[in-house]
Amino acid sequence: MTELGALTSLEHAVADLAARVTSLREARSTYPKDLGTTLDAALAELDTAAELLGTALGELRRKQRRGGERDGGTLREQKLMRQIFRSLPIPTVVMDSAGVVRRINGETARLLGSPAGYLIGRPFPLLVDVARRAAFRSHLSAVQQSGQPASFQTRLAHQGRAHTVQLALTRLSLPGEPQDMVVAVALPTEVQLPERPAGRVEMSDAALLMASARRKELLARMTRLLLDVENLREPVALSRAARLLAAESADWVLIDVVRDGVPVRVTVLGPAEQPVGDRLRVAERLDPAAAPVVAQVLAQGSGVVQEMVEDEKSLGLTPDGTPLLRTLGAGSLMCVPIQTGQAAEGAVTLLRLGEHEPFTLADLGLMEEIGTHLGLALRAQRAFQSRSDAAEALRSSVVPRSLPDIPGFEAAAIYHSGSGPVTVGAEFYDVFPVKDGWGIALGGACGKGETAAAVSALVRNGLRVLGAFESDPAEAIRKVNQALLMQGSGMFVMALTGYVPAGDPGRRIRIASAGHHPAALLRPDGSVRFLAGGGVPLGIDDAADLAAEDLELTPGETLVFYSDGLVASRDEHGEPYGETRLGDVLGRCVAQSPATLVKTVEEDRSAFSGGRFYDEIVILALRVA
Repeated sequence: MTELGALTSLEHAVADLAARVTSLREARSTYPKDLGTTLDAALAELDTAAELLGTALGELRRKQRRGGERDGGTLREQKLMRQIFRSLPIPTVVMDSAGVVRRINGETARLLGSPAGYLIGRPFPLLVDVARRAAFRSHLSAVQQSGQPASFQTRLAHQGRAHTVQLALTRLSLPGEPQDMVVAVALPTEVQLPERPAGRVEMSDAALLMASARRKELLARMTRLLLDVENLREPVALSRAARLLAAESADWVLIDVVRDGVPVRVTVLGPAEQPVGDRLRVAERLDPAAAPVVAQVLAQGSGVVQEMVEDEKSLGLTPDGTPLLRTLGAGSLMCVPIQTGQAAEGAVTLLRLGEHEPFTLADLGLMEEIGTHLGLALRAQRAFQSRSDAAEALRSSVVPRSLPDIPGFEAAAIYHSGSGPVTVGAEFYDVFPVKDGWGIALGGACGKGETAAAVSALVRNGLRVLGAFESDPAEAIRKVNQALLMQGSGMFVMALTGYVPAGDPGRRIRIASAGHHPAALLRPDGSVRFLAGGGVPLGIDDAADLAAEDLELTPGETLVFYSDGLVASRDEHGEPYGETRLGDVLGRCVAQSPATLVKTVEEDRSAFSGGRFYDEIVILALRVA
């Protein structure tokens, strides 16, 4: 047969093959319940395609041996062969010994939903379902070593599509290539399409617009989540952010945070509809520092997106040596830094399963913005925590952690810091030893915040110190007033203090007041008497008058001290709680322990004001045993 006749015969054979493949497609659609017969015929056509390719390659090799590959006729033949390869009606891929795609035809590009230029140069095994990649590599190696063709069923996943195909592998030699190649012919037996538009090639303008709207909505929801005050604590913010990303954008979410210069894995979430317990625990225990993609993102401070996972070892290896990405079934990967300024504070890694739509550059831009938001949230959390620690330190300087035992008395107190999660209170109370017994103090600076708390701490600690030298609480208050005026804070403080002599069988108590609300005395018969109280607050005048009163307490009597925040609480109509209502409530607390009494008063105040706290509340009860 002449060379021209051989080429003409080959052209006719390819045309006939195309027609038969078209008929098989129509049979598959027309007779969906008789797929077995169609598949058998399709496999026979695969053999025919392989024979045609072998015949064409044999012709090229013979030409090469005769040294005629450089003449014009051979060049025309090679051009014709390339044209035949491109027009083959069956998906055909040529790959090198490493499995890297070297050539694909148009039918393969149509099947996978990506142009040839995008797929060439990428590892073909990444298109194979993760569960079957190891088997594919084994078949590829066997074909290369033995030269014997292999045919097996597998799944290809790309651009949100999953294809069940019959894959035929054949070793071949190409002119100009130093190593043998492998040609893979894929005949789809089943195609599964996602519900959402898949891949950038087939997405319409409307679909692209909807995808953009979904990204903006995700960013808005993430921003609202991170601005929530309750999420200022780092573990809560990160875990909630991970749940939102897992629900809206990814199958797997891994978050790593840098602590003391070392990345630490803090959150791992997997697909909610799958049993992932064992795989999740494996991902949690792996060291993120051993994950190349995480190390790259932390070092460079920029995100990475892999529409197809390019290296299964990107997230490290499990203890048995299996790549984590293979264990998780990842088909697409994205990793972005958690950024505050120049330094990366951590990394967020998102994975999508092989059968789902891959990540794109648009997704990367969105996630890099979210990474910046997370970084700002972490910085705000640290500032919040620092302020909370300072507030707690100030609060502990004006409120004791527990009350000491006073011989002959029972004591209990309740304290609320007012509204807001980081409110620093200015009210104080204390029970402390004095020169000849025990001291009680209550009061508060007129104001809120750190400055008011510092002034209250000065008064409380001043009363404590002077109690070691003074036997009269009025004298102690006068000296604290002088010290406060010398400080020049510009604040005034309402304060009350009382001394109980040690070993006094009469249980006498002397109380001095500087502008404070009077204490209430609850008698065993249920009657309530408010003491004198009053006087001029501290920090106003060096010669200001103080109110002082001596009491002789009897068994069963209870002395109740309270802050302005209690009686100034208001209901929904703006009416104050007041001392009259307080007296009525105390009258119902006869014979109750101090702990029960303070709780009863606070519950009544809460019911009166609808649970609202406008100011700090202190209630301190001292009952004769």
